[in-house]
Amino acid sequence: MGSELVIFWFRNDLRLGDNLALVEACGAAGRVLPVYCHDPAAEASTRWGFARRGPHRRALLAAALADLDQTLRARESRLLQLRGVPGAVLPALARALGAERVVCEAIAAPEEEDEVAALRAAGLRVKTVWQSSLLDPAGLPFAVAHLPKVFTAFRQVVESAGVLPAAPLAAPEALPPCPPLASLDEALIAGCGDRSEPVVEAGAERFEEASFPWWQPAFAGGERAALAHVARYFAGDLPRHYKATRNGLSGVDFSSKLSPWLAQGALSPRVALAALRRHEAEQGASDGTYWLWFELLWRDYFRFLHLQHGRRLYRARGLNEEAPMPAHDPAAFAAWCEGRTGHAFIDGGMRELAATGWLSNRMRQVVASYLIYDLGCDWRAGAAWFEAQLVDYDVYSNQGNWLYIAGRGTDPRGGRRFDPDKQAATYDADGAYRARWAEPGRRAGD
Repeated sequence: MGSELVIFWFRNDLRLGDNLALVEACGAAGRVLPVYCHDPAAEASTRWGFARRGPHRRALLAAALADLDQTLRARESRLLQLRGVPGAVLPALARALGAERVVCEAIAAPEEEDEVAALRAAGLRVKTVWQSSLLDPAGLPFAVAHLPKVFTAFRQVVESAGVLPAAPLAAPEALPPCPPLASLDEALIAGCGDRSEPVVEAGAERFEEASFPWWQPAFAGGERAALAHVARYFAGDLPRHYKATRNGLSGVDFSSKLSPWLAQGALSPRVALAALRRHEAEQGASDGTYWLWFELLWRDYFRFLHLQHGRRLYRARGLNEEAPMPAHDPAAFAAWCEGRTGHAFIDGGMRELAATGWLSNRMRQVVASYLIYDLGCDWRAGAAWFEAQLVDYDVYSNQGNWLYIAGRGTDPRGGRRFDPDKQAATYDADGAYRARWAEPGRRAGD
């Protein structure tokens, strides 16, 4: 181990276990300073008129960061939280400490890539490590530039080639020491050190039947809650029934609920798959367990799509050069966000989302389709609203799914319109979901 001081920049990898970037940072450094940056842009208003990160996401993030700090302190380290644009505060921190090297995970989305470019432009040596996918891009049976154009072809090639992920890495028992921080200019870390958000937002405790009650300890942000949930979920027979129940609308157990922790990076997909394989070894494989693998592959596909296409995925037309420029109706969009379109099934979904930060996969598809095809609004506005609201927001999956529904991504059908009346009749035949969330006069959070 050398004597160099390395700044380890936590991004969407808020864990110690199976963190390849952290291993890279610790392997060659005499001292390591773990850092998280609270970029004010996350709370700034979007072009659509609302903050990019809403209260549910802020609270879950605060819990994850508090958990991460505790696990670091147990290893005689700590998490330094800075507030400011990473391209400005990280170089300032490096200058104050005499550091020249930053290690972090690689994120193949435009804004995140620009952040790394800004650090390099400031003179820092930055090592990025790809680690957010289940499968290693370098181990695929094709170059990422030749990623199959549709998911089914991707899945078939991967499965026929027998591609498997490496085993997850255990969390390090010890970390290189932190440098002394007492001499840092207070202006550099002002308002940041132990920054936190309220664990429970106003009104959250009223939703006892919320599908992801993040205000309860069992669903809190962070690696320890994630690993405890994985242990609970795979200990029983819920995975066996996953395929049959995954299109449910309400409840804790109809789906795996792994996505919020995967999105934070508090849970590694390799850890999730290892638990799935142990479950299969003990209780047998099933359609349900296969479908969990299937969903993890979908998650990977959207990541590899970003490696292949990059910024093209963020154009109004996406990958479809022949698609028209999207129209937009601000009033209709506002009604959709607030759950007052007049369609009870849609309004129920949007009110659940605003009240709890969660929406089932089935409802996400239905409300997205309604915004685009029934209300004639810009798909990018819907993607931005999901970014603000969803506790499991993931830049890759969010962009990929909205492109898919809008017919500007990789859907071979050129877009997916869902008939909201048919969807309601199929998935809410007894009207219980609409009664819970869209009863007359109710507003999200009331």
